[in-house]
Amino acid sequence: MHSLHELLTRFSLEDLVTFLAVAEHSSFSDAATAIGRDPTIVSRRVSRLEKNLGVRLLSRTTRKVALTEVGAQYYRRVRSVLDELDNAGTEASSLATTPQGLLRVSLPITFGRQWIAPLLPAFLSRYPQIRIDAVFSDRYVDLVAEGFDVAIRVGPQRDSTLTAKYIAPFKSALFASPGYLASHGCPQTPDELTNHSCLGFTSHESWPEWVLTKDGQRASVKPAGPLVTDNSEALLLAACEGLGIILSPDWLAGPAVKAGDLREVLPGWQGSGTGAVYAIMPPGRLVPAKTRVFVDEVSAKIQAAWAY
Repeated sequence: MHSLHELLTRFSLEDLVTFLAVAEHSSFSDAATAIGRDPTIVSRRVSRLEKNLGVRLLSRTTRKVALTEVGAQYYRRVRSVLDELDNAGTEASSLATTPQGLLRVSLPITFGRQWIAPLLPAFLSRYPQIRIDAVFSDRYVDLVAEGFDVAIRVGPQRDSTLTAKYIAPFKSALFASPGYLASHGCPQTPDELTNHSCLGFTSHESWPEWVLTKDGQRASVKPAGPLVTDNSEALLLAACEGLGIILSPDWLAGPAVKAGDLREVLPGWQGSGTGAVYAIMPPGRLVPAKTRVFVDEVSAKIQAAWAY
């Protein structure tokens, strides 16, 4: 079997297509018209192909061009190969324009579980030709090296070579339950937080401090309270149960605010974790249909749900 390099050296796609045109039209001039080339170019290409093969493919007379026995057999094989090549191109185009195939998605654990997982059943029902491999991990994955089609990421983006689609903004703010505020009062300034039970998220970028900003003002608070943890969901549950005040992204606390289980504390003051949610895709302008419809679905659902 010849290597790809040898095949490229011996055969030209233009020569093969030209040979097929001559065989199907039984004429150099008609073949030239069909492929939009000068008859001398057509003759030169066929001669080059015959030289590379070491056989005569066509029998030429002043009136007629006919396939030799070898030429007829070669024609059938080349026709079959080029038809398969055309089918492969059609299939590839179909995959790019019709939502189908395996979609590998990277999702952050908490955000993915809260906002993306509930969307998957309806999405897969709407697009039955798509299969999803969803990987929930807070690890920063390499999309290209690890074969992911899309990653949903929360916060600043590190790699400018990837394609990023902005989905929605979020902010970090202070929240507490109505019961806690009724019992302990509502702080009016960041300084008053030192008199309150503050629950700490140890994975926050500013830990062990809360860095708060409002209209150019900046305040730094060292939270103290009965619970610190690296699990944001555990912290949220504790706040809903009245254990204290949390600094949390609004995408996490938002549903509890809607349900009346939490209220925002010190409105206008934001934590340093303010940012946005993005869909990150491998570089390139052509986005497969399966990826495009998934990103559009996630964007629409999140934007609608975050209007609390």
